[in-house]
Amino acid sequence: MLAMVASATLVGVQGQAISVEVHVSTGLPSFSIVGLPDASCRESRDRVRAAILSSGLRWPQKRITVNLAPTGVRKSGAGLDLPVAVALLVADEQLPAQSVEDLAFVGELGLDGSLRAVPGTLALVHAVGARAIVLPPAAAREAALVPGLALRSAATLGELELCLRGRRQWCLPPPPPADGGPGPMPDLAEVRGQPLGRLAVEVAAAGGHHLLMVGPPGSGKTMLAERLPGVMPPLDPAAALEVTRIHSAAGLPLPPGALIRCPPFRAPHHSASPVSLIGGGGPQMRPGELSCAHHGVLFLDELGEFPTAVLDTLRQPLEEGQVLVCRARASVLFPARVVLVAAMNPCPCGAERGPGSCRCRPSALARYAARVSGPLLDRFDLRILVQRPDVSDLLAGPGGPGEPTAVVAARVTRARALAEQRGVAVNAAIAAAQLDAVAPLEAAATRLLETRLRQGQLSGRGLHRVRRVARTVADLSGWSGSVGLDHVRTALVLRAPLFGADGASWESDEHGYGL
Repeated sequence: MLAMVASATLVGVQGQAISVEVHVSTGLPSFSIVGLPDASCRESRDRVRAAILSSGLRWPQKRITVNLAPTGVRKSGAGLDLPVAVALLVADEQLPAQSVEDLAFVGELGLDGSLRAVPGTLALVHAVGARAIVLPPAAAREAALVPGLALRSAATLGELELCLRGRRQWCLPPPPPADGGPGPMPDLAEVRGQPLGRLAVEVAAAGGHHLLMVGPPGSGKTMLAERLPGVMPPLDPAAALEVTRIHSAAGLPLPPGALIRCPPFRAPHHSASPVSLIGGGGPQMRPGELSCAHHGVLFLDELGEFPTAVLDTLRQPLEEGQVLVCRARASVLFPARVVLVAAMNPCPCGAERGPGSCRCRPSALARYAARVSGPLLDRFDLRILVQRPDVSDLLAGPGGPGEPTAVVAARVTRARALAEQRGVAVNAAIAAAQLDAVAPLEAAATRLLETRLRQGQLSGRGLHRVRRVARTVADLSGWSGSVGLDHVRTALVLRAPLFGADGASWESDEHGYGL
């Protein structure tokens, strides 16, 4: 007999509808799966057999053929265990065929017959359409994020068989927990001193600009980066659902309410491989850290320790906001619109520059500076040198001169609202052709930028980035008119040429920030 059951498989961060076809016929007992299954799908034979026997059901001693259609899509994961088991019971006439009509099944089976959740539940639920779906109880809360979907749940395969026969009620999904809002976030007021670093964090959050901080150990680079998500506005409903789907597909833990409302913060170790950073890998094509930080912050600490080949893979995604991973059998598109924040020491020894401080040879300094390629360095709209704070700033009591996160976040929210009125989410996304319309320059500001261009201190791309940053600075100050000289000066200070021409010395600027 032939039976067909609806299900879905995960392709990147998207779900693909699958039809599980099971044919049971006479012949030598065997079990085969076709339709481009991966190793975890092929191993479902042993899990399904043990689960059926543990549930008190009968394993047919016949020839069993399982087809996963469409056959041109590679199937991965253990989420097809449950539909294979249900289709097998229907094909063996242990379940009536009408009991599985208009139902989809997704879940992994334990050897004892228990139903277990699988990564990517949110994407899989989206893929099955408007029909009712049967899931493990642990996945019901995540699946409930999809509106208008009828959910069914059972704890074990034996309970599921009774529910399909109408002899038992379906398990009720757990009630959603009370939304207590985001947990406590690190406060920007805890950062002592560092006025330029605090300004850079505020501008990065308001305009979506990438930030590079260079300074000795203990100067507060990591503290500043960790407080950036708290300054950014909460995710809107569409962005929250998209980020949740990515984290679910990556197998990352979700909050108690299942929906991620705060911008994510990802900080991979400098030993990360290119695949772990941008995504891909095996047949399942898992999203990388870049995609897991979508609509949030990707923090690369010790940037100079990352392999150059790994860093250069970021260049195209930072421009396009997405990653297209191409393999021989499939191509997967991962969203990757992030605020990149990087931190590195000024030299291999990490000492502050100055007479008698740095012990590195000029050749070592040049090699260290060359670890970050020029094209990647040009992607950073904001580049600042972070010095160690003064002793008086470190010993200041609570309520020092630094503003708390709530005050800065309010300004950032107002600045982003101005950007949305221009038709972009953040000012960093303003097209170059629109800069004259949304960020016109005053005469004095134009003369300053012309001088920098003629001196070779700015490229064409750098000019556009400075104008976008200046627009953000103006928005933060509440000025919606033309970009003025002070706004451009601030943008130039925040985009200091850190490395000198020999790649070993730090340049200074006319504003006295030691950049």
